[in-house]
Amino acid sequence: MTSSMDQVLQARLDQRQIDNLYRRRHLLQSAQNSIVQVDGKTCVAFCSNDYLGLASHPAVIDSMRRGVETYGVGSGASHLVYGHSQEHHALEEELAALTGRPRALLFSTGYMANLGAIRALVDKGDHVYQDRLNHASLLDGGLASNASCQRYRHADSGDLTRRLGKAEHGRKLVVTDGVFSMDGDLAPLPALARACAEQGGWLMVDDAHGFGVLGKNGGGLAEHYGLDVTDVPVLMGTLGKAFGTFGAFVAGSDALIETLIQYARTYIYTTALPPSVAAATRISLKILRRETWRREKLVSLIERFRTGIGELGLELLNSPTPIQPVMLHDDALCYRVGEGLRARGFLVGAIRSPTVPVGSARLRITLCAEHTDDQVDGLVEAIGKTVAEVGKNHSE
Repeated sequence: MTSSMDQVLQARLDQRQIDNLYRRRHLLQSAQNSIVQVDGKTCVAFCSNDYLGLASHPAVIDSMRRGVETYGVGSGASHLVYGHSQEHHALEEELAALTGRPRALLFSTGYMANLGAIRALVDKGDHVYQDRLNHASLLDGGLASNASCQRYRHADSGDLTRRLGKAEHGRKLVVTDGVFSMDGDLAPLPALARACAEQGGWLMVDDAHGFGVLGKNGGGLAEHYGLDVTDVPVLMGTLGKAFGTFGAFVAGSDALIETLIQYARTYIYTTALPPSVAAATRISLKILRRETWRREKLVSLIERFRTGIGELGLELLNSPTPIQPVMLHDDALCYRVGEGLRARGFLVGAIRSPTVPVGSARLRITLCAEHTDDQVDGLVEAIGKTVAEVGKNHSE
């Protein structure tokens, strides 16, 4: 017998299908790479955040294997009990060096890093200011903090400055993505840092999609703009994207890191990352700093893709990063184009509301240093044919 709860939930799910917003998981049957096996079909993947192609790098794999042999599979406890291994500690020191900050602190996921950091820094009577296009983890962190939350216009330092100036009491935490995950554009960090300096705000940047990709040494958007710990006192990055592994970190001053150790509940009350993951990440970090050709290759592929899509007359957002959104605007059209591309052997993200605002559905193409020119050209050709075919049927 179906319960009343199940009936209500099923009705909600049915409506999501009617609205062309239903999400389905696909079964990955191979290692993460530019070419993968998904649901029994070989496809070229243009939907992974493994921007530098390190997730399946032999040296990274070997380091993780040796880490398991040395430390076992799990860490066994939280960092504050006895789960903080020498691999964790060494990685934190190396991440601090990469970011040019005194210290760094590992978290199990980026979501936990953002939630924990925001809640540790502000409380009732304080203020959080968020870019309108911030990642859900940042928005949830603000809502969970008990602080007063506002969202300023996307990348608008003037709007932020006006809002900061109206707060008479309490701490003022400004939070922004570095690279916006759905649009691929860059936050105007110098202008945001100036606004914070003038108005007594603290700037926190989630640079999940910038680390490894931007900056001469792969140090992310802060390095790209030449900003230090005074300009950006709270800097968060993830390890599951350009690093190719798993986890996250926050980098900053000694006082910031000690505060997070004492007050960040998502750090205190969870099991530490497996030491083998930290060991693998240390090798990833060395590779991304040493092999600058990976970032150079990305720049070339981005230019090639944008030129091809422009020749098709399709709309692109202004993104200089491996995240390249092709705007289709209509949820149903976007979903069908995504399915059509999968049938042609190309995996892309078909992003619809509520992930993005209604009317801004897009193909979220992500490029990787392991992609070839021919693969990018093949994707562009497939997008052109699929949009034409699906668009014609969609309008009839």
